[in-house]
Order: sequence, then structure tokens, then C-alpha cells
Amino acid sequence: MLIAREKKKSNIAEYILYMWQLEDLLRGLDLDMERVRGQLILPFRPDEGMAREMYEWYDNLIEMMRLEKVQQAGHIRVVQNNVDELTELHFYLLHKAHDRRYHQLVTAAAVNLVEFRSKAGVGNEISDVELALNGLYGQLLLRLQKVEVSQQTQQAMDTFGRMIAYLAAQYRNMEMEEKHLLE
Repeated sequence: MLIAREKKKSNIAEYILYMWQLEDLLRGLDLDMERVRGQLILPFRPDEGMAREMYEWYDNLIEMMRLEKVQQAGHIRVVQNNVDELTELHFYLLHKAHDRRYHQLVTAAAVNLVEFRSKAGVGNEISDVELALNGLYGQLLLRLQKVEVSQQTQQAMDTFGRMIAYLAAQYRNMEMEEKHLLE
């Protein structure tokens, strides 16, 4: 909960990947709040107030997963909305702002995106941004399992990482500008 809050403020891409990981973790715990309490809350030894806040946060996530029918796979809408916002920013940077640096990063990732899209068996129903995030998430899972990836795969993921990192930084800048305008 605290990690998610901090990641959302500092790096939207890391937040998305963290939340995807958390969704998978909750699925692994069978969306069972007693297991969540034992494995995700109590090990932090929170005081009573923090434990209650953490419990409610996880319970709300599980309820969203159930209501949105993503108990087995998929992502809750609130997180998917962040992916959609990054996708909109992606198109804005490419087609309206004509951001040269971002265009270079997307071009560098383009061949890898096409190849990954083919290997993943997905068509154009998901954006290049979501596809790159999926690749980075897969890489994260492999790292956690201590599985080595080929140099070619690592290089492809590096192009995704640079593209998404730039996009996340631009998103943060946009958020900061909006916040500053509201003050």
C-alpha cells in the first residue's frame, strides 16, 4: 500500500508493474484475506492502525478484482486506466508534440515490439505501450525466478525499458505541471 502510493507519485510505469505483480500475488493467495494478512500484512509488524489500513487496502483490491472479474487474469480498471493514460501520452508525444527523443526511442524499440507482439500472439488489440510493459513485467518475473534470458532478449527489453522510462518521466512532468497550475 505504501509502496504503491510512493511508486504512483514517482514513476507511473513502476507503479503499473508493481500493481500487476500484486494482482498476481493476491491470485496466488487465492484472494483469501486471512492468507493476505498472514503473508503480506503481519510480516511488516504494523501497529494496529496501520494493520487495519493495510487490511482494508488489500480487501478493496480483492473486491475490485472480483467485481471486475479479473480473479484469474487481467488487470483492475484503475490500473488499466494508467496504462491507457500512458498510451495517450505516447500518441501525443509522437503525433502532436513531435518529441524527437521519444520518436528515436520508439523507433529503436519498433522491431522488438513487432517480434514480441508476434511471439506473444497478440494483434493490435493492445498498444505498443502495454506490450512493452508486458515484456518488462515478464522480464521482472523471470528475474524473480532467477531465470537467465538471452542477450538478444535482454537487448529487446532494454529498448522497451528506455521507451517506457522516458514515457514515465514525461508523464511525471505532465502531472507536476498540472499540479503547479492548480496551486
